[in-house]
Amino acid sequence: MAGQPTTREALYERIRSTSKEEVILEEMVRLGFWPAQGTVPHDPAEEIRRRGELERQLAELREKSRKLYNEKVLIAEQRKARLLESRRKQKETKARRERERQERAQKWAARKAGEILHLGVDVSGGMSHRTADAETLKQAGLPLLATPEELAKAIGVEVKALRFLAYDRKVSRVSHYRRFLLPKKTGGFRLISAPMPRLKRAQTWALEHIFAKLNVDPHAHGFVAGRSIVSNAKPHVGADVVVNLDLKDFFPTVSFPRVKGAIRHLGYSESVATTLALICTEPDVDEVALDGTTWFVARGQRYLPQGSPCSPAITNLLCRRLDSRLHGLAQALGFVYTRYADDLTFSGRGEAAESKRVGKLLRGVADIVAHEGFVVHPDKTRVMRRGRRQEVTGIVVNDKPSVARDELRKFRATLFQIEKDGPAGKRWGKGGDVLAAVHGYACFVAMVDPARGQPLLARARALLAKHGGPGKPPSGSSPRAPTPDAAIAPTTKAPEAPKPAAPTPPAAPAKKGWKLF
Repeated sequence: MAGQPTTREALYERIRSTSKEEVILEEMVRLGFWPAQGTVPHDPAEEIRRRGELERQLAELREKSRKLYNEKVLIAEQRKARLLESRRKQKETKARRERERQERAQKWAARKAGEILHLGVDVSGGMSHRTADAETLKQAGLPLLATPEELAKAIGVEVKALRFLAYDRKVSRVSHYRRFLLPKKTGGFRLISAPMPRLKRAQTWALEHIFAKLNVDPHAHGFVAGRSIVSNAKPHVGADVVVNLDLKDFFPTVSFPRVKGAIRHLGYSESVATTLALICTEPDVDEVALDGTTWFVARGQRYLPQGSPCSPAITNLLCRRLDSRLHGLAQALGFVYTRYADDLTFSGRGEAAESKRVGKLLRGVADIVAHEGFVVHPDKTRVMRRGRRQEVTGIVVNDKPSVARDELRKFRATLFQIEKDGPAGKRWGKGGDVLAAVHGYACFVAMVDPARGQPLLARARALLAKHGGPGKPPSGSSPRAPTPDAAIAPTTKAPEAPKPAAPTPPAAPAKKGWKLF
């Protein structure tokens, strides 16, 4: 029951909102002249209340009827109603989208922890392809891996660790390689990119379980078990002409798309091929110091680094068609063909030694090499005829595999001087440790020409036993010809990456200091 009006306007407003009879009834009830529930005979209280209710409804209908004939008011109310409804829906939609966003973020975080779905901006296009050719992999004797997660498990690392090693970052504060320079035999320096331990373990696994199991063309002798610079040189012994060519920028020419395509061709899914190719390649990197922080800024496309254990085996895989085509060309012209890494060698006898035939060979080789995506080094093509020294990967092949006489004379003189006066002040090749250097060269000579090399190797080992040094052989070991990887020969072309125990290289280029203005 409403309070008693204090003013006339309040009383009129109360009567207008209900009815005069209802106000009178309420006042009578309030003053005690009428019971609240109406127990008096012929009590009109309920009728009065019902009548007041009907009058209120009638007033509302009149108001609605009045507005129906007022178009502007009706449109304004409709707009207001639609605006309120729109705002309500917007709030609901915003709340729903926020819930969905949080749910997606949670699902993505859970999926990201167990899967590799993205490895960089320009390299992740095929990460959703996770179907491998099981039959092709089985025939090749390769492990069946369809997803990067299976690859991580096979390598023995966590998924997040594999993602960290393979992710293609344009700018990073972490580098997976230690870079340094080594002097070349022909002058200048060669950039060596030695992988850090975690990445090296992943690359070594890929080499042992995938790339080392692949069939290599019989004419390729570099980085192949059971073959060496000696086996590469023997087919050319006693030839009338020996033609040697060199592929320019051999490892940098093998880019990330080529490596990925070669792995994909083995039968692996595109996601696995992408991950393996990223592990085995790297771009050129600038070291930039900014505000006390060292940043590694990628420059150019990714390619095979010289220093990775996988790089040589991958080049042999990619050069199988090149070797087959060059062998076919050589056979058609009467030549013999072999390849050691980026060193191409052809030899011919009789009519094949004619200048016209040699010129045709050089033109054909240049065309095939260019078609296979490589470039012949214009300054390293040699045509060596019978009347001069013929060398193949540092081995003289005029009559038999041997070492150059002038080098042997210099080496014997060095051994004599060390035997006479000791190693102090002596030097051989570009190594810092003269004892290790002469021992390595003696191993090389013994491998190429055992008759001449074994006595030299015995003298070198005697010097190691007498003067000591990092290369000192274990007691009780018998002299034997070492494998090609163990030989350290200044006249031997060795494009493979040296081990960390190699002589101390020159310092890497100085960091760039960038300033912001």
